[in-house]
Amino acid sequence: MAMVSYKELRAMWLDFYKSKGHIEIPSAPVVPENDGSTLFINSGMHPLVPYLMGEKHPQGKRLTDIQKCIRTGDIEEVGDKSHLTFFEMMGNWSLGDYFKKEKVAWSFEFLTTVLKIPAERIAVSCFEGDEVAPRDEECAKYWREVGIPDERIFFLPKSENWWQLPSGTGPCGPDSEMFYDTGAAACGKGCNPSCDCGKYVEIGNDVYMQYKIENAGEKAIPLAQKNVDTGMGLERILCFINGLSSVYETELFTPAIEIIAKNSGVKYDINGENAFLFHIIVEHTRASTIIISDGVAPSPTGQGYVLRRLIRRASRMANKLGMPKETFINIIDFYISKHGEFYANLTHKRDQIIAIFMEEIEKFDACLTQGLKEFEKVLPYVKDNTLNGKTAFRLYETYGFPIEITAELAKEQGLAVDMAAYEEAKRKHAELSQTASAGSFKGGLADTSDASTNLHTATHLLLAGLKKLLGEGVHQRGSNITPERLRFDFNCDHKLTEAEIKFLEDFVNDAIRREIPITFEEMTIEKAREIGAEGSFANKYGEIVKVYKIGDLSLEMCGGPHAKNTADLKSFKITKEEASSSGVRRIKAIIGK
Repeated sequence: MAMVSYKELRAMWLDFYKSKGHIEIPSAPVVPENDGSTLFINSGMHPLVPYLMGEKHPQGKRLTDIQKCIRTGDIEEVGDKSHLTFFEMMGNWSLGDYFKKEKVAWSFEFLTTVLKIPAERIAVSCFEGDEVAPRDEECAKYWREVGIPDERIFFLPKSENWWQLPSGTGPCGPDSEMFYDTGAAACGKGCNPSCDCGKYVEIGNDVYMQYKIENAGEKAIPLAQKNVDTGMGLERILCFINGLSSVYETELFTPAIEIIAKNSGVKYDINGENAFLFHIIVEHTRASTIIISDGVAPSPTGQGYVLRRLIRRASRMANKLGMPKETFINIIDFYISKHGEFYANLTHKRDQIIAIFMEEIEKFDACLTQGLKEFEKVLPYVKDNTLNGKTAFRLYETYGFPIEITAELAKEQGLAVDMAAYEEAKRKHAELSQTASAGSFKGGLADTSDASTNLHTATHLLLAGLKKLLGEGVHQRGSNITPERLRFDFNCDHKLTEAEIKFLEDFVNDAIRREIPITFEEMTIEKAREIGAEGSFANKYGEIVKVYKIGDLSLEMCGGPHAKNTADLKSFKITKEEASSSGVRRIKAIIGK
């Protein structure tokens, strides 16, 4: 088979599912909207949470897309041949429409007809069943019907073939994973696709949300709306179908690696000692470019902190290779040219992306200088000729001071570094980061509560009040909602005064007292813009959008969910107003219970 390009693979996926009656929807930004449980969108499913719960999607019941995703739980693993922080997830969904029979047939057809994978090399896994839900014989039956024999159908436990929320309650169901059998010998008795022996390579996953669990540990009961969610990692598939051993051998990375080699004078060898340096630079620069394009700037907390880590880690590796810092601009330009056709904000924000990235590089250089000063300060307190591991990690985490430099400086002073304590501090920090990253859906699927719905509605009124107070140039820059409070970011060049805060509170509370019905209408995005509907994130919804109207106060494109009447909010109070980033202010507020 001829080499398949990145652009071709995207088209293969989208065209196939459009031929099956699916509507293509655009990728959502990597920063989740109204979800305080996770820092970034980390799966194709995540932006569709309200619709998986029963909210009607404007584009219908069959959807497909390629979603931008960021996963940071294993950021320190990036540098090997496979780990990525930014990746694209090819997905398709049935929102209460078709189910297992159709999905199994289409998955098999895509693998064998479109990707040209020999049917005899495909193995699948299904849920083996337990006390919570029965064995998924239905899915296995449909795999047999398309031609997969019993010896290549594996029933695996919940740890391998079951999807549910971290809470253990809410929607859940079995999944069926697809694997390529490399032909390698089995590792021994019981070898199956869950082994890490290399015989099987995962190439896709179908999730069937057919149950719900009302109380943790109880038996699953049928879900009213049965959904299908498919996910296939684009980079992994691009690597696999082209017969490559590493994602870094694909066209998504090789040109960027060549830029580094040319500008640093260091030869690249994928199996060489320096390969991981090249991989970190290109991967983190790519991820940072995407994150910045979706409105994030480096900061000490949240998404900004992850971005800062990525940029600084890339800069550290560039220092090791002797790569001129200006080379980052060339790498960023490559990724803008590669992805800009599909994510237009990359092209539109090119100058801003470069300015933010390079400014952080400069700050990091200054931090290295500060780190040296801090290192010298702790020397008088060193005991037993060993630098405390927690101190070494603080130098890294606070000042971005690489542990390698700390160890080298310590050695020059005749000291050792307590690496065990350093690794323990690093491990604990990674666990916290992973928990934040893996907490997906807690504020989404598991939380379409009345409290969150009402707080989301309050953000519409708050934005309307801000526009009346500060002018029509005010727009949403981000939001984050938990059942307890809302957080709303907006562009503004000054700290709000007490009088301005009172104006906003009075504006929203007056709307609540008026008991205004909240209605919506589906229309084309062009019509929505014609009638003046606010749409800061309109590009995430597709050609048909929902426009929510709150009397004569607010007209806004949004995916929902919303209260039915402003009276449902009871009351509104701003608890804090602060800076979020340059030119962006943040309001935190609560409503009545």
